[in-house]
Amino acid sequence: MRNFINRLAAALTVASMLTACWNRGALDVPNVNNPDIERTYSTPSGVEAVISTTYQQLWAATLGCTGCINTEAHALSLELYSELNNFSMNVRSLLPRGPIINDRTGNAGVNGVFSAAERAARSAANGMQALARLKVASTLSPPNALGSLAQDARARSFGFFTTGIALGSLAISYDSAAIVTPYTPSDSIPRLSGYQAVMTAALAMFDSAYATASSPDATNVGNAQGSGFPLPNTWIYQNALSQADFLKLIKTYKARFRAAVAHTPAERAAVNWTEVIADAKAGITSDFNILISTSQGWNASYDVSQMYSQGWSGMSMLIYGMADTSGAYAAFIGTPMATRDGGFLIRTPDKRFPQGATRAAQQADTPLPLPAGRYIQNQAAGDDSPAQGYGFSFYQNRRWYPIRAGNNNGPYTAINKIEMDMLIAEGYIRNAQFAQAAALIDASRARNGLPSIGNITSATQPIAGGSACVPLVPQPDGSTVACGTIMEAMKWEKRMETAFSCQFLCWYTDSRGWGDLPAGTATMFPVPYQEMDARLQPFYSFGGGNAYTAPKGTYGY
Repeated sequence: MRNFINRLAAALTVASMLTACWNRGALDVPNVNNPDIERTYSTPSGVEAVISTTYQQLWAATLGCTGCINTEAHALSLELYSELNNFSMNVRSLLPRGPIINDRTGNAGVNGVFSAAERAARSAANGMQALARLKVASTLSPPNALGSLAQDARARSFGFFTTGIALGSLAISYDSAAIVTPYTPSDSIPRLSGYQAVMTAALAMFDSAYATASSPDATNVGNAQGSGFPLPNTWIYQNALSQADFLKLIKTYKARFRAAVAHTPAERAAVNWTEVIADAKAGITSDFNILISTSQGWNASYDVSQMYSQGWSGMSMLIYGMADTSGAYAAFIGTPMATRDGGFLIRTPDKRFPQGATRAAQQADTPLPLPAGRYIQNQAAGDDSPAQGYGFSFYQNRRWYPIRAGNNNGPYTAINKIEMDMLIAEGYIRNAQFAQAAALIDASRARNGLPSIGNITSATQPIAGGSACVPLVPQPDGSTVACGTIMEAMKWEKRMETAFSCQFLCWYTDSRGWGDLPAGTATMFPVPYQEMDARLQPFYSFGGGNAYTAPKGTYGY
């Protein structure tokens, strides 16, 4: 008791002293531990530095991670199969599908993209608001924040651009998100908005980025020569983009996101394909690559590193088997799902696959690093990993082995030019412009050893090749195959070129929009429980028979 009384007396004494000091004003000083947006964004160099890192923040969250929804989406879309439950890979690989559980027992990876994208949007918004304040206070002529009107325009356009990517990433991933833009006050906490509204805001940000980057200010350097475009090559690593190339990249992202936001076939059909075609045509004219560099914090963790560990990935024959022209895939599909065995050879004219009539011949055809144009290896038998029948195969995607062999350093294709070509082709198909679509599809097929799809005059007409065509597609009954249509030929080229070669969710967003996901697959991710906790809102789940569950897909799965 005496000790307690002594401690109480001491506490009261300290409190009395603090009160006295407060009354004299001795403690009336700024609290530097309390967030102060204006103080944090008070210097031109600091503001530009914040804006310049927002793309890298988004890259780290969408691709430079393993325990994030990009890895889960690989499995949900049948791009990979794994028996390991690291990062929920096996849970997402299994058929029939289970739900994505959004409570404290669920996978914490669901939160990664959500929180990072919201933070990046907020960083860009705060930075651009700071630019406006600095410009108002400027004594330069003409008034500007960073040294020239061109440097201001470069930073503002980049901020709009990364805000568009942040909101677009949220819209294609989750059912809802908070819309944060440069017009959102720094102390505002926006309500959650539905994914279509989030995408509308994202597209507006891309429009603002384009308008700012193409404005007269963007080339008005005044006395600060060289302060406008190109972008510094640290903003998008080793991409010192000229003004023209940056404008192309804005259009490319806009085309990709406009199509990817569709969560159902009906929504995909309702996409403004005229706009998609126009933006994709105005986009990149060659592959957009990022230099992966572990020392600089630019990674593509799963696609170029983790998947190379035995058991961490596999190529389920449910999709990849469509390349086979020998009859083995047809026999595989003709077997009930529970007893299917993916241990068969794919013999195909598609040169992205190993060539040869035996496993030994195919292994000899795919030494590492793979020959130019080859993406897939028939692995050594000792590297075969135990897997459920439909998830087993002899094959692995080894396109990025040179990066893996280079200690995870080297150029990685984030957006393929073929991806844009196939977006254009899909728009043409939906507009019944079959000849224009066929020209783009055939150009990609020719590069990879596949014959022309032939003279296509309708969306339901099989492409050329008969029973030896590629792709040979499972029918809705789930037990027979037939030669694919022009739409399936387009899907095949896009899938092969974006497999583990895409910044975020390509197979997944395409497959849900095309209606190709297996029954029970969640068509989006729920807002993470951490965010719902903070908002004092209930948890909820998607998929596995809950809300937003895909019906039986195009291929009968």
